[in-house]
Amino acid sequence: MGELNTAEILVQCLENEGVEYVFGLPGEENLHVLEALRNSSIKFITTRHEQGAAFMADVYGRLTGKAGVCLSTLGPGATNLMTGVADANLDGAPLVAITGQVGTDRMHIESHQYLDLVAMFAPVTKWNKQIVRPSNTPEIIRKAFKIAQSEKPGAVHIDLPENIAAMPVNAKPLKKEDLEKTYASYRSINAAAAAISKAKHPLILVGNGTIRANASEALTEFATQLNIPVANTFMGKGAIPYTHPLSMWTVGLQQRDLISCAFDQTDLVIAIGYDLIEYSPKKWNPEGNIPIIHIGMTHAEIDSSYIPIVEVVGDISDSLIDILKRTDRQSKPTPFAATLRMQIREDYELYANDEAFPIKPQKIVYDLRQVMGPEDIVISDVGAHKMWMARHYHCDCPNTCIISNGFAAMGIAIPGAIAAKLVHPDKKVVAVSGDGGFMMNCQELETALRVGTPFVTLIFNDNGYGLIEWKQIDQFGHPAFVDFGNPDFVKLAESMGLKGYRVKSAADLIPTLKEALAQDVPTVIDCPVDYQENLRFSQKAVDLTCEIDN
Repeated sequence: MGELNTAEILVQCLENEGVEYVFGLPGEENLHVLEALRNSSIKFITTRHEQGAAFMADVYGRLTGKAGVCLSTLGPGATNLMTGVADANLDGAPLVAITGQVGTDRMHIESHQYLDLVAMFAPVTKWNKQIVRPSNTPEIIRKAFKIAQSEKPGAVHIDLPENIAAMPVNAKPLKKEDLEKTYASYRSINAAAAAISKAKHPLILVGNGTIRANASEALTEFATQLNIPVANTFMGKGAIPYTHPLSMWTVGLQQRDLISCAFDQTDLVIAIGYDLIEYSPKKWNPEGNIPIIHIGMTHAEIDSSYIPIVEVVGDISDSLIDILKRTDRQSKPTPFAATLRMQIREDYELYANDEAFPIKPQKIVYDLRQVMGPEDIVISDVGAHKMWMARHYHCDCPNTCIISNGFAAMGIAIPGAIAAKLVHPDKKVVAVSGDGGFMMNCQELETALRVGTPFVTLIFNDNGYGLIEWKQIDQFGHPAFVDFGNPDFVKLAESMGLKGYRVKSAADLIPTLKEALAQDVPTVIDCPVDYQENLRFSQKAVDLTCEIDN
């Protein structure tokens, strides 16, 4: 074998990291990397937009815990990549972005499509670096994956100038080291156990860190043995099964909801794997007077509404087991949990038999839950429907409802569904989108057809930016600039070689979903939605009174 170039060594390093897919677009400045991938065990997924590629890598990373990899050329290719990179970074999904770049011989002058990409990606990544010495490539790639996958996971960026990519190099991939578990101090464990033993109305708030740490089983045992109710963030869905009698379902809406009553009653919040970006503590602890125990893999972020009395930093499962052994609460059930859970469930069941058309968002989500199995996956886009998915789509298992939360990026659902189907080809996958978010990356449905990832795209269709209209009416009493027209989504799907469906009554939805999920090509369901429910919910939030027994 002859001497390798930098691009070929880079691809060998990606293989060494266990990379299965690289999502991206071909360009002039990444030609050497593409040529190296052509002879690689890695499958290159050609996407229709760099944003779609980054979202695919983002969701792949969140579902697997291994860094998803996306590739673009320089200039506009790299700027298109940024939204998905930023989304992964804020939502704690490991991702490695690789960009092509002009040669180092023309960076000092005004040059076609040249941007300082290292400077540009710095605010949206954990770490980034330009490869300027071919022999440093193995170190840079190993460091990139180590940083991307270390707690808290996030995005890293590698910039590869085209002349460096072509240079010969004598190097080889570096050995991956196994990361040792970290353990919390006995002092913090004992302090947490003492505080929990004394609390009369403790409440667990669980976030995505619990899922990333594979600590759902330990969490469920901890809550069950200590009889403590559990609320999950949008990204913590499934950390405890929603059918569990102590599950209070989801917190995170920007308005008061029934679950807010639990925070009103509590005298101790046990935050487990919770990241402040998932739901600001200023929403549930505005005065900063609720005592908090922080249990996570990293120390708590600084926030005036989130000052823990104890921080238990280490492996989450081990921490929960050790605290459980030292806590004396078994005979002290939390008084309000059963009553509040009954109220939450009654509110959810109100829409089970609703026949109104256009369909209420609560009913759409309720019916979707009925046809999806416990381990099937939904990817929620961002918009008014996201609020209803967050509130009403409940999970038995971790990572079965993926929601862009920290960055809240529209357009993630369809690319994310492609990644989900690649990771879990045997599971049903549904991309849930508004008509606004759908039109932002619907071109990736061609990618889905080409790479053989059949999933359902369910569109909440209201001919407008419904979430912004909701906010405008709440704040100003009227909407502005939120209306638009749509193509015929059924014909659009059919023109791309997909199957399209249009829901014409509430009774249509479940049979349509079942038929669509049975297809061997991607499908699109156009479902008219009645977003008058948004304003009704806002009024209920204003009128909410917490009448639960203590």
